[in-house]
Parts: sequence; C-alpha cells; structure tokens
Amino acid sequence: MTGPRIPGAVVRLLGAQPYVPVWQAMQLQARERDASRPDEFWCVDSPPVFTQGRNGRAEHLLDPAATPVVAIDRGGQVTWHGPGQLLVYTLLDLPRLGLGVRRLVEGLEQAVIDTLAHWGIHAQRRANAPGVYVGGAKIAALGLRIRHGRSIHGLALNVAPDLAPFRRMNPCGYPGLAATSMQQLLGPLDAVRVREQLLAQLAAQLFPAAAASIRHEPALPPELVRVLALGCCPALGGRA
Repeated sequence: MTGPRIPGAVVRLLGAQPYVPVWQAMQLQARERDASRPDEFWCVDSPPVFTQGRNGRAEHLLDPAATPVVAIDRGGQVTWHGPGQLLVYTLLDLPRLGLGVRRLVEGLEQAVIDTLAHWGIHAQRRANAPGVYVGGAKIAALGLRIRHGRSIHGLALNVAPDLAPFRRMNPCGYPGLAATSMQQLLGPLDAVRVREQLLAQLAAQLFPAAAASIRHEPALPPELVRVLALGCCPALGGRA
C-alpha cells in the first residue's frame, strides 16, 4: 500500500532495513544531492538498536543487553528504535523550503501532536526537551543532523513497540523518564493508518504552500542500493 501524495516531497517506504546502511545512505544523499533532488521522507522498519547521539553519555545507557549500540551523528543522547515504532527520516533542503532548524523541529513535533489528536490523544511538547509527551511520558523522539542546510534523521513515534527497552536507558538523557505508546493508550490499532496520517500532517506543517503533488516512489533510494551492494561504507560510519 502506498503512502499519501505529499506536496513538495517524495515518500519512500523502505520496509524492514538494517539501521546502519540506512544511516549511511542518508549521509550519502546529504553529501551528494543537488538542487534538482526533491525533498524526501523515508519510512523505515528498524530492528532493535540503541543509538547514541553526538552528545551521548555512556551512563545514560543502563543495560543494552544484547541490543546493538551505534554512535551516530545526530544531536541528543540515547534512544531506542525497533519493531512497532514508526520511523520517518526527513531528508530536506531547509533553505529551499525557507525553514530554520527551530521551525523544522516545531513542525515535526506539531505533526506528531496533530496525528495523535486524530486518535483523541492529547499530547504536548516540552521546552528544551525535543519530542512529544503524553501525561509526562514520552511517545515520540526527535533527532536531527543539519549540514550545509540539509537535514537527515527525523522522528520516531511509538505506535506499538515493546516498551521494555526504554527502561534500560535514560531516554534522551532524562533519568526516570517514562515512555508510552499509542497501543498502550488505545489498544491495538492500524499502523498503516497512523503512518498515512503522520505523513499528511508532515505535509501540512512543512509544505503548506506547495502547489505540486509529489509522487510516492516505490524504489529504494539509490544511495541505499549502493550501500547494500557494497556491504558497508566505512568512510561514512563515523560522526564527521
């Protein structure tokens, strides 16, 4: 099933993909894209992984157990990705869109807030703590890397994940911060409908004045195809 047509962006549904190759593909796209490349949203199903941001401190990862830990180039501290979580990576040309970093963060947060409101969940943002919260528990995380006006990484919304891994870390560096999910609040729900609603809200926030409808692209990003074909891109694996 294809996602909604988003003005000003291509939507790619990558399906289940290993974390590191997708990250490396995002880095490649940000480095190589030119003005003719449309903005893109990559929706990914990730296997379980803890990621440590550029400011990450080891003490915030309490017990990774057998889950891989990857040090990456986004801002922020530690977070977890895995099955049941909706990951949307935002590969955007901010100057072309007329967006600053603050407006991008606010747009991502508001898109999540409006998506949750569609299901009757009242959520809010917090000052100096990027993400979206419900009753004091975190339901969505944000993490971005901006270089030369181009963004990678994006947001992760807890639709129906196992919440146990969140208790094995201090989410985003906040000891004792609880995590919640849409399923915990509402019971079982259709993840595809959630994804479609979130993409529509992202369009409303980031491309409100766009005149042209941009296609859904069924093919994998060419950068990801290259990375998977090579097996790895070691030169892109660090935090540079």
